[in-house]
Amino acid sequence: MTISEVRKATPDTRVRTAATEGDPPIATPLVDVADLRIGFGGTEIVKGISFTVAAGECLAIVGESGSGKSVTARTLIGLTGDGADISAARVEFDGRSLLGLDDRQWRAIRGRDIGFVLQDALVSLDQLRRVSGEIGEAQTVHGRIGRTEKAAKVIDLLELVGVPEPTVRARQRPHELSGGLRQRALIASALANDPKLLIADEPTTALDATVAAQILDVLGEAKQRGNGLLLISHDLAVVGRLADRVAVMRAGEIVEYGSAQDILRDPQHEYTRDLLASVPSRASKGTLLTSGATLPAVEVAADAVPALRVRDLRKSFTGRNVTARPAVDGVGFDLLPGRTLGIVGESGSGKTTTARIVLGLTNADSGTVELNGEPWSALTDAQRRVRRNQISVIYQDPLSSFDPRWTVERVLVDALGAVGITGQRAQQRITELLDQVGLSDGFRTRHPLRLSGGQRQRVAIARALAPEPSVIVCDEPVSALDVSIQARILDLLATLQAETGVALLFISHDLGVIHHVSDDILVMRSGEVVESGAADDVFERPQHPYTRALLAAVPRIDLPVAAS
Repeated sequence: MTISEVRKATPDTRVRTAATEGDPPIATPLVDVADLRIGFGGTEIVKGISFTVAAGECLAIVGESGSGKSVTARTLIGLTGDGADISAARVEFDGRSLLGLDDRQWRAIRGRDIGFVLQDALVSLDQLRRVSGEIGEAQTVHGRIGRTEKAAKVIDLLELVGVPEPTVRARQRPHELSGGLRQRALIASALANDPKLLIADEPTTALDATVAAQILDVLGEAKQRGNGLLLISHDLAVVGRLADRVAVMRAGEIVEYGSAQDILRDPQHEYTRDLLASVPSRASKGTLLTSGATLPAVEVAADAVPALRVRDLRKSFTGRNVTARPAVDGVGFDLLPGRTLGIVGESGSGKTTTARIVLGLTNADSGTVELNGEPWSALTDAQRRVRRNQISVIYQDPLSSFDPRWTVERVLVDALGAVGITGQRAQQRITELLDQVGLSDGFRTRHPLRLSGGQRQRVAIARALAPEPSVIVCDEPVSALDVSIQARILDLLATLQAETGVALLFISHDLGVIHHVSDDILVMRSGEVVESGAADDVFERPQHPYTRALLAAVPRIDLPVAAS
């Protein structure tokens, strides 16, 4: 089903016109922003930026966290935030000024004329409401559809964005869905009224390659119909696939602005070149992304005991219809000291369940896990507690894993205390850990909410390193980070591995990241391992049709010039 079939609206009259035959198309801007300035508490966050978005065009805004991308996008739907000081020569949508609108006027525009897709779907979706109610409300609030048609349209929209078993998912609440399914439900809600302008803030961050490709196709179809698209993304390959023009933001200013082809293939500004150089890939393997320096190889003895030995893991969960569904079905692998094993697969393939069994947080129905040559999965919780210092974890969202009341020092004191390190030794170790992850001692007194995303992830890495583990499970540790911050975190992990010999079990939907960091790869689908082997072999000579489909779905940037 196409978006036009979902909407059933009158034909769109927005067309591009040319001044003379043979000239490039000229469009009256759907969005026209001139000299936009946004401040909070006397501090200017956005510093006089200007841009346009035409009907049928995609403008991508890229830049580091804190550059002003998201606050700019939120201003276009009246959600800048309390206490915001906004001024501009012009902020217009479809010929109408957006400056000075009241709440009632904004509510009439949001969802109907301007759709908005936030990055964090779990926060954006109402946790007490079923998916059908969330998507259905977007249609009924603006009077676009009758109640009798709503249920069928919800299913159509869920199918449109690639949600499997849409009838079942429509009855579920957000906490019952995976991150990828929540994101697709949010996109379906935003597309419900086929808005003239769709603002997508990191719309594919939580999605696996095949699902992300499907969402990009949906967004591309909307653009072809004449809808405007304002895309905010740290994934430059996604930008290259969708965007017509790119605005590169840094510290509240647009430092480079032009066609996507020009900016991605021949960037003029040093900051843009640095962003492109930070993109992980096969070409960057074995080097530091931020400097290009070669990493020393970690020597592994031929007779080394695996840090993890996993054999024939099986785990099923019982759903609402009491049918047991296998989440992990016969998974096995060895992870040697100093090596990185990457696990890839679409949402629901069993990656995270495998990780939870390895960590001892979920019990397998059958199969075994050995940690450093000794039984692990067969132990009781009390027995595992004695050895838990040997294995740590870094989560995708460190903020959710921190007690917001605790300072960084308290977070690390707690981690050290769990392995018997207290008092003066703990204080000395905290200084060492902060130095290892590139943070000063002054961060001891900071709270997680007062840290940037990259700083929080560094604290999470310090916490994982505190007990000096032999294995760290990395579950999507960089997926929420901007490309330059992601590069610094990946370099940090690589450097720490070279220094300590720690083994990494690395889970990610970003195949560029996986290829960059991994020595070996495990490809999972529907709970099973469908392909495994050395990273270069799997990526360059995939044997299984699913692996080939996964790799084919990945958007790529063709960079003919060396970034410098």
